[in-house]
Amino acid sequence: MKIHVFPFTIAYADTDAEGIVYHARYLEIAERARMDWLRGRLKADGDTGFVVRELNIKYLQPLRVADEFVIETKMTKAGSAVVYVEQKFVKDGAECAIMNLKVAYLGGDMRPKRIPEDLLSGLI
Repeated sequence: MKIHVFPFTIAYADTDAEGIVYHARYLEIAERARMDWLRGRLKADGDTGFVVRELNIKYLQPLRVADEFVIETKMTKAGSAVVYVEQKFVKDGAECAIMNLKVAYLGGDMRPKRIPEDLLSGLI
């Protein structure tokens, strides 16, 4: 599967009093990477989109203020209305955190909807 790479640098505001990235900030950073991955693929009409249904994070080693790293995002599996996504936080070749998500594709009525083939093929 194709890997999308999103570079990021930790700012002081991302860290706790000890200079280590606060655990919840990983969620926001990962969301920015996912939105960059999906940029130009979703309709702008707000009729449909992806929402996180399940999330698991494994923290392997801390990120600190001024660290430069990348988030590697890839689809690992897809169903008719869900996509499984893996996101790795990688600094200097070492994995710092791994996030696994199950995201559902919803219609404007907030019910699961089949993922259009052209959208799905663009994520592979």
